[in-house]
Amino acid sequence: MISKLILAWKNHYNHDWVPVGKLSYADNKYFFEYTESAKKFYREGQFAPFSHMIKVDEHYESEELFPIFKNRLLPKSRPEYNNYLNWLKLSEGNVSPISELARSGGIRATDDLQLFPYPEQKNGNYEVTFFSHGIRYLPPSYIERLNNLRVGDKLYIMSDLQNDYDSHALVFRTNDPVEIVGYAPRFFSFDFNTLIRINNPENIFVKVEQVNCNAPSQFRLLCKLTTLWPSNFKPFKDSVFD
Repeated sequence: MISKLILAWKNHYNHDWVPVGKLSYADNKYFFEYTESAKKFYREGQFAPFSHMIKVDEHYESEELFPIFKNRLLPKSRPEYNNYLNWLKLSEGNVSPISELARSGGIRATDDLQLFPYPEQKNGNYEVTFFSHGIRYLPPSYIERLNNLRVGDKLYIMSDLQNDYDSHALVFRTNDPVEIVGYAPRFFSFDFNTLIRINNPENIFVKVEQVNCNAPSQFRLLCKLTTLWPSNFKPFKDSVFD
């Protein structure tokens, strides 16, 4: 069960995405703390702390979900709520605030924040479920192939070595014919590259979890990556997550 999320923020000064906080849930309480990156950008005048959590060196806890995250949950009264849960491959019986935010990313059109689940070891495996990114930039022929994918179909990983925005960028593709169906979320790409190097490419498995043809592009293709959890491996070990 997911209990920790990484909060990423888009820096308007250089348009880079930066991890700025960690949200966690344990013992019926929510906890939040800022990263060292958030503190650095705050001191430089580029990052503003969130309402009700204005001291970047504090550790916050609450029995209720903090407002900035609560506002990212879709109200059950919305007419599209059931469709939304189906897109996320969740149901009213197994959805929690943390699981919804982990799957949806808590994305809002009015700001530049996004949440990512903190992977946990399951039966000796590294396993994480996520939506393929960058689909809105794909040409129509690739979108058509994506829409025809089926649950359980295998996807393949390619390194995008000359990507100007992410030196660790990874692309997902189909096989025969080879067509791109999106990118790995950037905050997983460092870990994915590490796991590929340690476990070797043939032991990295990416499969289609669900295709939502009528959903917005950010909820179109749900994927799962599975591989062995190496000894001494820790997720998000890149220094930007400190």
